[in-house]
Amino acid sequence: MMKNKNIIWHKQKISKEKRASIKMQKPCILWFTGLSGSGKSTIANALEEKLFLVDKHTYLLDGDNLRMGLNKGLGFSDIDRVENIRRIGEVSKLFVDSGLIVLTAFISPFIKDREMVKALVQDDEFIEIFVDTPLHICEHRDTKGLYKKARTGEIKNFTGISSDYEKPINPNIILKTENQTVEESSQNIMNYLEMKGYLKC
Repeated sequence: MMKNKNIIWHKQKISKEKRASIKMQKPCILWFTGLSGSGKSTIANALEEKLFLVDKHTYLLDGDNLRMGLNKGLGFSDIDRVENIRRIGEVSKLFVDSGLIVLTAFISPFIKDREMVKALVQDDEFIEIFVDTPLHICEHRDTKGLYKKARTGEIKNFTGISSDYEKPINPNIILKTENQTVEESSQNIMNYLEMKGYLKC
């Protein structure tokens, strides 16, 4: 896509570093990826609560919520999935620039799309969290009945059934929710953030 030469990025006097400094944290994207039903949103919610309790400034972007607004009208074809993640990535980048720790809970099935988001920010501002839950466990947890509909063909292009999910090659964090509770998973991420200095700026 060609850039419009008449559009120029307007520099702001208050930098990302200044915004982050008053929040006493290092801004980043916590990118949760995994199959539907893997536990992404549940763990992200639990983690955001932990961060709130230690006075960190966050925002949680959830797949279903964004499809009710910003991404309303997008379907689940490969093309629409790419656009869905592109928009989310750009919004996440703005949140990072504001000094926030942004949590994103999206299936985001394709490696190249996750790499696209990572390229929008600095290397240490993108933390890929693979919620590694086996398909049969996700199906067992299927409170929305989506897998059942996908198995019968009622839902097309459903990740894990009729559409591929590409596992992360080298994620920063792997959560095995088959053997971990939500509390354990969210605490593992807190430990990582503390160890890497995201919470002590």
